[in-house]
Parts: sequence; structure tokens; C-alpha cells
Amino acid sequence: MAVPKRKVSRARRDKRRSNVWKLDTPAFSICPQCGELKAPHKVCGHCGYYKGREVIKMD
Repeated sequence: MAVPKRKVSRARRDKRRSNVWKLDTPAFSICPQCGELKAPHKVCGHCGYYKGREVIKMD
């Protein structure tokens, strides 16, 4: 039967049990103007629109 050779410290045990190290998936929303994926609350990098208004002139 497998038995641990050394006691696992409280710090190591608690680090393993914490959810801090797990990465979250990045949030994306769909631009209503062009339909591309963009970061929420940011200007669309594809068309330059934010909340229905053109903020950046795109070529």
C-alpha cells in the first residue's frame, strides 16, 4: 500500500486546495455593429464602435 514518506505541510496542502491558481476563461461579447468578438466594455477593434457610436475611425 502506498504511504506518504513525509507529512504534507499546511501551506502546501492549503495552496493545493485553493482556487487562486486556476485561470479563468477570458470574457468576450459580440459586437452588435459588426458581429466580431470583443472584450466587454471596450471599443471594438474591428469596426471602432462602442455603444452604437463610432469612437475610432477605421479604414
